[in-house]
Amino acid sequence: MVHTTSLSSYPLFRRGKVRDVYDLGNQLLLVATDRISAFDVVMNETIPDKGALLTAISQYWFNTLKHVVPNHIISYDVSTIDGLTTEEKALLAGRSMIVRKTSPLPVECVVRGYLAGSGWKEYHAARTVCGIPLPDGYEESSRLAKPIFTPATKAEEGHDENISFEQAAVVLGAYVATSVRDYSFALFNAASADVAAKGLILADTKFEFGVVDDEIILIDEALTPDSSRYWLASEYAPGTLQYNFDKQILRDWLETTEWNKTYPPPTLPNQVIDGTRAKYIEAYQRITGLTWR
Repeated sequence: MVHTTSLSSYPLFRRGKVRDVYDLGNQLLLVATDRISAFDVVMNETIPDKGALLTAISQYWFNTLKHVVPNHIISYDVSTIDGLTTEEKALLAGRSMIVRKTSPLPVECVVRGYLAGSGWKEYHAARTVCGIPLPDGYEESSRLAKPIFTPATKAEEGHDENISFEQAAVVLGAYVATSVRDYSFALFNAASADVAAKGLILADTKFEFGVVDDEIILIDEALTPDSSRYWLASEYAPGTLQYNFDKQILRDWLETTEWNKTYPPPTLPNQVIDGTRAKYIEAYQRITGLTWR
């Protein structure tokens, strides 16, 4: 279990909710810890193997979809990094990505194929999703007539803010906004077809892009349960919540407590930790077709 990392030879570039990023000079080292967050607060407990599971899922997708759009991956082999101790290499193995440095675009690219989460709440209230008008007649978890692109501004703290495509074009420029929208649809459609053959539905997902040498590439993680909503196709039924593979077990338990959703969070019981870990393992095995160790 890895909650927080510290390397002797390399400076910390950034520490996010679940990832520690190190500056390797002309490259970055992305380390997926076992931290987990809910309602924008990092829990004190870890989910064993979470970082390694998410890294393995991202590795599958970066490899599978590299023909759709280039990505930032250089290597997953931390033994190639000079200056790491034997203990640090063991700590980082299986949960790390060595990636190209880019200029990250300040907009997250969200594609929604189904009505769920905040999208469903907005539709239920206003018949729109992120301001995009939709016809009457949809239920919770309904499949949309066609996927929609709903960009958002990135927030270091708190919630991201949904914006229109037109607003994204102001932030990014029309050419870049159109390019990442088209890339996002292509990635979503390819991934949806991939998991459909494995009995899964990709309801929605979030992509992040960066620019290096005037080229737009896919960065961050790719189509993990932390950035995507997967459902079990055999259990799918519009009008209700679905069999999912995200951290809903954790959120549901937190909602039963008197926690006010600010730091510090409550202590997680073992059944929530174990149940959440089991969901990540099931997602990994269904997506990749491999058995977790």
